Amino acid sequence: MQQLFKGNPLNLGRYFADPEPRQWADGRMYLYCSHDRFPESWCSDDYHVLSSDDLVDWTDHGIAFHASQLPPGSPQVLYACDCAFKDDTYYLFFTTPSGIVTVASSPSAFGPFGAPQAIEGIDNGIDPAVFVDDDGQAYIYWGQFDKVRAAQLTASMTGIVRDSVIQPLSVADHNFHEGSAIIKRNGLYYYVYADTSRHDGKPTCLGYATGPTPLGPFTYRGVIIDSFRCDPAVWNNHGRITQFNADWFIFYHRSTHGSPYLRQTCCEPISFNPDGSIAEVIMTSQGPCGPIDSASTIPAAACCQLIGNARVCELDAGFVLSSISNGDGAAYRFIDFSTAPAQFKLEMSGNAVGAIVQLRLDHADGDIVGICQVPILDGAGMTSVASNLSKRPCGVHEIWLRFTMDSGTLTLNSFSFT
Repeated sequence: MQQLFKGNPLNLGRYFADPEPRQWADGRMYLYCSHDRFPESWCSDDYHVLSSDDLVDWTDHGIAFHASQLPPGSPQVLYACDCAFKDDTYYLFFTTPSGIVTVASSPSAFGPFGAPQAIEGIDNGIDPAVFVDDDGQAYIYWGQFDKVRAAQLTASMTGIVRDSVIQPLSVADHNFHEGSAIIKRNGLYYYVYADTSRHDGKPTCLGYATGPTPLGPFTYRGVIIDSFRCDPAVWNNHGRITQFNADWFIFYHRSTHGSPYLRQTCCEPISFNPDGSIAEVIMTSQGPCGPIDSASTIPAAACCQLIGNARVCELDAGFVLSSISNGDGAAYRFIDFSTAPAQFKLEMSGNAVGAIVQLRLDHADGDIVGICQVPILDGAGMTSVASNLSKRPCGVHEIWLRFTMDSGTLTLNSFSFT
């Protein structure tokens, strides 16, 4: 499938969530994700594996595992997964609504994965994560809230060492919700997970804790990224930090359609402070590839923060920003105005009366550099509406579109500058 946009989301038009990135020996980055397909439920019955050699262009290698491969009577929903490599074999770890953790294997990083078998001794096995240390010992992490657990894996990668099971984190000390992910950097172990420290306990943050061993003890260190306001009904986040060549990134997901579901994978560069802590980053539209060229057409669905009722949706027109009503706003971070434009153009539809679109710089209430009076639209197809800029922006800026109207709603397909 051709990519629609080279930025965030990484695969605009595909609903891949719960990303677990892994750079394997061939130098490519592989993404192991759940696959949202339905507007009112999490995940679906298959896993796809994506890969990239630059974090910009991604290849979908197709179905890597299907729920029909599970024993008869098994739930046909595959929740978040993870992949580990050991002894020339790739191991895919996953669970279903049953809470049973299953492992399947393949000689290939992108599968297909076969010979699934349950790992005994694990219950409440949501969101399994695996870490293989430098000495070859593998560890597995699973569970929600104070039922989170960690243990050593056996040498076969298909069982746990029963007397090694511990509770590595807690709600009280670490704001832990779910979605474990472990990496090692400079001898320190980083435990990344969905964090409930903000927004009345809604797990939209990815937080982290650090410790001296794969099993801790772990000390809470803070938030890496917060996906709150990516969608009016966003609920959770899930992801991992990872190194790609010389640089570090956080992979995470955003919700769409004014729902907690139909999530899309995104990526941001991160940096470490001298004490090993991670500087919190914000959601962007540019993703890992740098500011968006203002000379390009920018899809409205690449917005990285929303105010009000507007939400990214998949309609007949494609992926758009829909249900835009009075007082709504959408942010796009960041756009490079190498050549100061004189005009901006909007591709939109709707039935709004008295609609005005303000173009603001750097924050939601920033300087207004353009105002577009939107004519009454017939609600049929997309219409181009253009306006001159009152000030010509130059340099790199965060762009906000702010909408006012007397009644009705708008749908925005894209915008551009000339």
